[in-house]
Amino acid sequence: MPHITIDYSAGLEDAFDRRGFAAELHPLIARTITTSTAACKTRLRQVDETLVGEGAVDGSVVHVVIAIQPGRTPEVRAQLTESVLALLDEHLKPADGVRVDASVETRDLDLSYRRN
Repeated sequence: MPHITIDYSAGLEDAFDRRGFAAELHPLIARTITTSTAACKTRLRQVDETLVGEGAVDGSVVHVVIAIQPGRTPEVRAQLTESVLALLDEHLKPADGVRVDASVETRDLDLSYRRN
């Protein structure tokens, strides 16, 4: 725990330093919510097609979801979200003229979550 899912547009392969981001993300999460880096599990999913807005214009998107065990305050979750968004910006270097919509969500896992 925590489970991290990162969806990113296919056109960002060269612009998004995924491994560098994850390498800094895990210690950041561990410090913020008091867990171990070994507990962090990250999945990266390249999205082949991303459509943005009413005109369904091709766009570039990176969306990070961090799912954690319940019990952290809303302030801690918000702090983690803001810190991860700032870190994401450091690892995104799109070409000139390319707009990337970056977002982060930190959420509690449902009480039905189980693992073995």
